[in-house]
Amino acid sequence: VSKVVRGYGRGSSDLGIPTANVSRENGEFSTSFDDLPCGIYWGFARIGDMSENNETVYKTAVSIGFNPYYGNEKKTVEPHLIASPLDKRRHKSSCGETVLREFYGETIRLSIVGYLRPELPFEGIEKLIEAIKNDIKKSEHLCEGSDARTIEERDWVEGTNGV
Repeated sequence: VSKVVRGYGRGSSDLGIPTANVSRENGEFSTSFDDLPCGIYWGFARIGDMSENNETVYKTAVSIGFNPYYGNEKKTVEPHLIASPLDKRRHKSSCGETVLREFYGETIRLSIVGYLRPELPFEGIEKLIEAIKNDIKKSEHLCEGSDARTIEERDWVEGTNGV
């Protein structure tokens, strides 16, 4: 559980794949932010808290690390929230991915369920976008799982229990 903060702005502008960047200072994490292993993950996220009637749990593809294509010096946690296929916001971005709204300062409840792949340095932005779109497809599929862990993590994001 953390707050959404401004990132570098590249997810939306360069890639057409906006992210809800997680604050390292204002968060409650099950492990230290700096100890989070770098890579690309899948899971669930909700923006806002239940008192605001924000009940939508989004499937998410999450990048944790230093974004080797851009050479970041600080580790970031950047979930891309995936709207359902029937949601009109689903294919709204320049590369056909979800665009919701800006969430700066709002609470994000994020659960990382599984690992997809390592962070990689891509040769060209087109290759990076192609890989992210593939991560989104895989995340969406994996989030449909009916195994105990997937259900437990989805339920935790939906609920109000602490970390």
